[in-house]
Amino acid sequence: MSTAGFNSQNGTGTGQTYVNGPSQNPIGLQQLPGVSYGITHQPIYNPMQSKAPAPPGPGLYPSGPYQPIPPTSSYQPGPPLTSYPVPSGQALLTRPPMGGPPPHTPPQSASPSPGPRMPPAQATPPPPIVSSSSYYPNPQQPQTVAPTWMYNTAPPLIGPSTSLTTPSNCPKGNHVTPAASTATLPPPPLSSAVYSSVPPPPPSSALYSSVPPPPPQCATQPAGTSMPTISNQGFTQKGPAPPPMNPIAPHAYPPNRAPYGPPPTGPQPTMKPTLPPTGPPMASATPPPPKADAGTVAGNGPQAPNNYNHVENKMAGMSPPGPPGQHFGHYPSLPPGYHNTAAPHNSSPMHPAMQATTQPYSHAPQPYQQSPGGPGPAQLSPSMAAMSLQSSTPEALRVVNLLQERNLLPPTPVSAPTPCLPQDLQKINCSPEVFRCTLTSIPQTQSLLNKAKLPLGLLLHPFKDLSQLPVVTSSTIVRCRSCRTYINPFVSFLDQRRWKCNLCYRVNDVPEEFMYNPVSRSYGEPHKRPEVQNATMEFIAPSEYMLRPPQPAVYLFVIDVSHNAVETGYLDVFCQSLLDNINSLPGDSRTKIGFITFDSTIHFYNLQEGLSQPQMLIVSDIEDIFLPTPDSLLVNLNECKELVQDLLRSLPGLFQKTMETQSALGSALQAAFKLLSPTGGRMSVFQTQLPNLGAGALQSREDPNQRASAKDIQHLAPATDFYKKLALDCSGQQVAVDLFLLSSQYCDLASLGCISRYSSGSIYYYPSYHHQHNPAQVECFQKDLKRYFTRKIGFEAVMRIRCTKGLSIYTFHGNFFVRSTDLLSLPNVNPDAGFAVQMAIDENLDNMQVVSFQAALLYTSSKGERRIRVHTLCLPVVSSLADIFAGADVQAITGLLACMAVDRSVTASLSDARDALTNAAIDSLSSYRQSVLTIQQPGLLSPACLRLFPLYILALLKQKSFRTGTSTRLDDRVFTMCQLKYQPLAYAMLMIHPSLYRVDDLTDEGALNINERTIPQPRLLQLSVEKLSREGAFLMDAGTEMYLWIGRNCNPNFLNQVLGVPNSSAVPDNLFSLPELDTAESQRTRAFIGWLRDQRPFFPSLHVIRDDSQRKVCFMQNMIEDRTESALSYYEFLLHLQQQISK
Repeated sequence: MSTAGFNSQNGTGTGQTYVNGPSQNPIGLQQLPGVSYGITHQPIYNPMQSKAPAPPGPGLYPSGPYQPIPPTSSYQPGPPLTSYPVPSGQALLTRPPMGGPPPHTPPQSASPSPGPRMPPAQATPPPPIVSSSSYYPNPQQPQTVAPTWMYNTAPPLIGPSTSLTTPSNCPKGNHVTPAASTATLPPPPLSSAVYSSVPPPPPSSALYSSVPPPPPQCATQPAGTSMPTISNQGFTQKGPAPPPMNPIAPHAYPPNRAPYGPPPTGPQPTMKPTLPPTGPPMASATPPPPKADAGTVAGNGPQAPNNYNHVENKMAGMSPPGPPGQHFGHYPSLPPGYHNTAAPHNSSPMHPAMQATTQPYSHAPQPYQQSPGGPGPAQLSPSMAAMSLQSSTPEALRVVNLLQERNLLPPTPVSAPTPCLPQDLQKINCSPEVFRCTLTSIPQTQSLLNKAKLPLGLLLHPFKDLSQLPVVTSSTIVRCRSCRTYINPFVSFLDQRRWKCNLCYRVNDVPEEFMYNPVSRSYGEPHKRPEVQNATMEFIAPSEYMLRPPQPAVYLFVIDVSHNAVETGYLDVFCQSLLDNINSLPGDSRTKIGFITFDSTIHFYNLQEGLSQPQMLIVSDIEDIFLPTPDSLLVNLNECKELVQDLLRSLPGLFQKTMETQSALGSALQAAFKLLSPTGGRMSVFQTQLPNLGAGALQSREDPNQRASAKDIQHLAPATDFYKKLALDCSGQQVAVDLFLLSSQYCDLASLGCISRYSSGSIYYYPSYHHQHNPAQVECFQKDLKRYFTRKIGFEAVMRIRCTKGLSIYTFHGNFFVRSTDLLSLPNVNPDAGFAVQMAIDENLDNMQVVSFQAALLYTSSKGERRIRVHTLCLPVVSSLADIFAGADVQAITGLLACMAVDRSVTASLSDARDALTNAAIDSLSSYRQSVLTIQQPGLLSPACLRLFPLYILALLKQKSFRTGTSTRLDDRVFTMCQLKYQPLAYAMLMIHPSLYRVDDLTDEGALNINERTIPQPRLLQLSVEKLSREGAFLMDAGTEMYLWIGRNCNPNFLNQVLGVPNSSAVPDNLFSLPELDTAESQRTRAFIGWLRDQRPFFPSLHVIRDDSQRKVCFMQNMIEDRTESALSYYEFLLHLQQQISK
């Protein structure tokens, strides 16, 4: 299969423009005459404009004297948006009240029948001309300034465009319709920030051109007809009151609601109003094209019948005919009026870093209590205004001088900001554990977002283990008949029989079955159903969501048994762990299992029922691999469990004396793919060396002398596309590949990792693994295997993310394959996988008060049930820069920037990524200073909500993925990059900015009580040596590793009671666990460390280090605020930012 066209969303972060998601397929989209996709409307920031050089400063980058990076923003701010009065006679750009045209019903097309299996590779059309690195500056042309990102913009036009086939103008139910002509769409964005009204340079004069998405803006309001503008400051501007919004008929439902009326009016407050964003009016919007059918992949031919491409879109029944497609979606945003629910509760205490990222989250259905004058849709605007920033300076916007306030790190973990929503909506909003946005207040326009210079994106943890999850079994799953959104708490019930979609605003009928509430066993109250009371729901899907019977759980283990593998001793640990957990493998009576081992040949194992012992079948022709006995290599686990157990007991001894040193991994993967293709399933691959034989053979690319290089790091990209192509083949047959890499030598993880990355697998990496020399890694491997064997798993999954009309998604991050524009193919989904998406604002949102995002994950459970997990997030829309900054989520922004920086490192260079990270901090703080602050003050000023942003950026620059000048193995660097893209935000933040605690003085004050265990809660400390004391002991939690640093003069009582040694010099060198002593101090310390470990899916190893230990270097490298030979201290970094901002 040719994969040149899939460079973008399946790993490199690039993609071609589209309306509701990225597109990677290299075939032409047909477009009907007169249909406009609106590619060029928004004035953009020109990142290539030359900038004055900065004077020399202290060294930020490791190569010689430091050269300050010129600021990437050429944005010249206008007058501050918070204090200037309106010129007389000039009409304001006001947000009109909610209202809109009468409901329409667009036509719907039928779903095509599933096609045959994926064709062979040679049937794939030729790849497009655009290269995989087109997301970034052309390396053959000179680069004049430090790079930055085009946040929140769709991909620009670069080089020869690729023609793509578009469906017809009418909105369809996500199904493909052939059309006639072609239109060219530009390929993916090259950096990620677009901010200013400077037009782009001609293609010949810049390294890249930037064509943002087309956010069409509404025309300005005629003078003399201005309406009251509800700003986020809580007042109403002068002007006549608007007419009533969406008046209700005399017999409208519900009967007790107060009639709709205009927003409250009154005298203008004393504080000056906030002007709406200004700028040139833009052309009116053209409706976006409908999404392509998930069931057909352009460029790949028909999908296999087990791909479930279009099933996620399917619904029983067809929508009636309606008006032409151009009327699609022109309804105002009307959140529901029935959301007075009981306050949620937090089910169990969590790790502080993760507990802080979550909101109290209730999954159970909530009782409905509607007051007579409750907050209905028409009352949302004034109620939101009453909740908005009523004080002159809310805490989130409190001005902080970063150069003066040293102790900015709070003593407790940073929590996710709460969106400025009415209380009844906020109570039922999706938990930030699952769904989190970088901006909890969405800007009205793309130009306003560009001025803020902050990235807009979502971070998801869709399959997270939840203590409570409402599950609904119904023959009819209620969805919008236009955009296919699942009914959720943020829809509007116009009456008892009609509801309005909160994404496209179409009015839909309420099915008869939905009138009955299974919780209260009452009839006639659809708004009290669990689906409308919970933002996270799971449905047991009916037969319409199945293209074939749900697949069984199938597990295939591909095991390296070369001499190098046997020497590490991992085979004994693996076999024993699987024996211990074989009865806990997720599945049912249909579960299948199989084994393949390999060195220079491939070994299959016949486990057919009736044999007295397993039979080994050896295939030595690795160039033309075949299955010797296809029917007996994957066997039913329940029927052949004794043979499987016999094999696991004997496997380590079979190869104990092997002298085979070669590794034919590629051929073993091809054999495993052949074996799993008929059913799909999970392939677990264990590898201990560089593959050097047969297909996919690799050569060492690492130069150990360049590990500490201050220059650009080479070989971050794959050396071959063999593993990517094979991964795409696996994805097409519902096979996911998980890679366990256990090696003390270079294995080229950049190439091998593609097999997991594009098949939605996981990567586990254990450097320097040895069963005797590295017991900490052995323990970590054992714990990870137990979790891996027993955790929940979803098979043959697809996920789609939808958003309110006017917003679009253009880049995904994570492990997946983008099958159609916005449909992620996930052959396996596990509860430890995270995803991120970047978004843009295509159309003005000034007629909306809120927008919504919905992620729907369709999967097959290990028990054979087809299920749909749905998460819905609702966020307010704001019109001022101050409100955008007030809602910024600093950790989510950091997590999204980390994903973007990984892509930039791979496809451009590490120095580009580092420069762009620094410029992200410069640009956002510069925008805040110039456009939000009304009184200019000296110093480096930040809003309180972004006070940790420079610290997190510096932490990323010093993180193993992006650091330079410090010795870092290439595989170590690549693995941390994989983790940043794949891990959920709560776990990634510990890798970026570790937590430091003092533990030699733990007390029960403020402790948690969990399962009759007392868990101390020490305060967080800054990552600086000045916070350490030679008289103390300090625990650093760095996510995948923990360090217990013992001061030279540590309290002897702590040493004796916790470690069982008289003094610090008696602490052993390779101590990786705490002795279980019967003392209060030992119990407190072990309880705290155990509690930290329990809050994450992987097992962090513990290293106890003395002040004079060799491992002290690893501990000190995480002291982010201190200066090193190759990087600035935090204070020096702040001075550098101030220097760039003040230019």
